[in-house]
Amino acid sequence: MPTTPAPAPSTPPPVDPDARRGTTLAPTEIAPGGLLRVRARGVALPARVQQRIGGAWVGRGDPLTAKATSTSFRIREASGRRQLRVLGADGVPTKIVRVRVRALTLAAVGDINLAPGPLGAIAGGDLSAPWRSVGPTLKRADLTFGNLECSISRRGRPFPKLFTFRGSPAALRAATRLAGFDVFDLANNHSGDYGQDALLDTLRAVRSTGASPVGAGATEAQAYRPVVRTKLGLRVAFVAFNEILPPEFRASGSRPGTAWSTPEAVRATVARARKDADVVIAAFHWGIELDRRPSGRQVELARAALSAGATAVIGAHPHVLQPIVRSGSRLIAYSLGNFVFPANSGGTTSTGILELRLGAGKVLGHRFRPATIRGATPVLR
Repeated sequence: MPTTPAPAPSTPPPVDPDARRGTTLAPTEIAPGGLLRVRARGVALPARVQQRIGGAWVGRGDPLTAKATSTSFRIREASGRRQLRVLGADGVPTKIVRVRVRALTLAAVGDINLAPGPLGAIAGGDLSAPWRSVGPTLKRADLTFGNLECSISRRGRPFPKLFTFRGSPAALRAATRLAGFDVFDLANNHSGDYGQDALLDTLRAVRSTGASPVGAGATEAQAYRPVVRTKLGLRVAFVAFNEILPPEFRASGSRPGTAWSTPEAVRATVARARKDADVVIAAFHWGIELDRRPSGRQVELARAALSAGATAVIGAHPHVLQPIVRSGSRLIAYSLGNFVFPANSGGTTSTGILELRLGAGKVLGHRFRPATIRGATPVLR
């Protein structure tokens, strides 16, 4: 009796190279050296994230599984658009997504005084007036930083010194709304002008706007604690120190106050921040008023910060502009002068916005956008 031949074993059909399934979920932009987090939806697990490098698809990060639904890896390229996809366990890739690599932009400015006296010199105290010219430029930056040289409180008594400054919460809200400030430096000789309760009010007022205070705190440990903001995959840490009297404003133990700028404290604080961040911005309130050249002490502290891992150093207090020095991938701006501040004497009306282009651990580029203070308002040239 003839036998029926056994059927030939079936082979899976070839994967259609044009087939697409599932979706790759990734940010649209990333900074050079930034940490890119990628997820996928609707793919066969385990899956693998791939990046197109040199014409080939190269696996990046850890496999995606039911438990590990995302993976992260560094983008090392300096610029351009990077192609990504996720390859499912069945060999079917998702549609290609493109991630733009660009530098993170940080805009930094000098002294901001929101007390009624300075604001009275601006269109009769109009809280929005200081930001009409400069606000749009500041808001376009990924991060914006400024030196808030006043307390924000309705409490307290003025400290016995020549100048004391106190602004309103409404003026601070206008600044953050119209200029987009992310971080305010409180390590200066005016944040304690109305006592410890007013300083604590200032910390709360800044946080209530969505911005972060740095360089002052309810305790010594908090005053030296870095503030970290994450943008475009970069963790940017800010630390700030005060060099200017009165010493009563210095935080100590459980006493509220500002971070004081000894070389030892600068090195320790910057090194601690660098461990958990890709970029460290160290701010200083230092120098000699109206002096256009940095003092030896400024140079010493700047070197201490850079040697400990700071990416850029930004200074304030002299009320005039001082040199901006670029050395390789790092930068020192010794003084950005006044910004929203009454300015009438020679040199104090010159101001501007320092724009830094940042990658992981590097200043990739910078420019200074000059402005002139009219009354107490900065106007771009």
